[in-house]
Amino acid sequence: MTAFSFEASPVEVRANLQASFRDTWAWVAQPGNWWRADQRVEIAAEVRNATSCSLCKERKEALSPSMVQGEHDRVGSELPAVAVDAVHRLVTDATRLSKGWLEKSNADGLSNELYIELLGVTVCVYSIDRFHWAMGLPVEPLPSPTAGEPSGYRPASAKCDVAWVPMIPADKATGEEADLWDGAKSANVIRAMSLVPDCVRQLKKLSTTMYLPMHQVPDVTAPIDKAMSRAQMELVAGRVSAMNECFY
Repeated sequence: MTAFSFEASPVEVRANLQASFRDTWAWVAQPGNWWRADQRVEIAAEVRNATSCSLCKERKEALSPSMVQGEHDRVGSELPAVAVDAVHRLVTDATRLSKGWLEKSNADGLSNELYIELLGVTVCVYSIDRFHWAMGLPVEPLPSPTAGEPSGYRPASAKCDVAWVPMIPADKATGEEADLWDGAKSANVIRAMSLVPDCVRQLKKLSTTMYLPMHQVPDVTAPIDKAMSRAQMELVAGRVSAMNECFY
């Protein structure tokens, strides 16, 4: 069966969405900049596993997640415990992440580069899984990892400024990173994962089909190729963001 065929969907799913989801699955299944392919697929598996983790449930109910110690329920053995913790917290308790937590994760072996790539995979997989959930459909089986080693590529221009992690300066997306954003500058929400440029690229592809191309976001008058109007899209987006306690 072809991945993301949506044969059981109650409504027709756009062809460009199916293609975008397949492209994302292929990206997850490849070695990244800092994680092997099998580790990236295991990150995806932990995205799904986090919602039923008993430790996460206890932490969510606690006044502070640091008040509850223990081990996460996990599905594999290729990820270090600090990475499993990061995935689970991103999925179940993202609004209580802190700079102190990230610094401790760094000290425990989860570098900023590893964290950002893990974050990119987590966001992509969670977004696609939530689409299936909203449609009342079972999630797509995870892809099989491919062979190869991480590239270890880090953009030379990335530096610390306003975020917890280094980012490419808003006006310095040049050279190999010149395609990351349109125009001379970029918003911080787009720069957030630029320490691992491929995460920005993949999220741009996914955002284009699930929401809007990045360059259209500030322009509410731009024509869109979606069944909903821009006003309807923003109403839904605003409501979902509020329910998720999104920083933005």
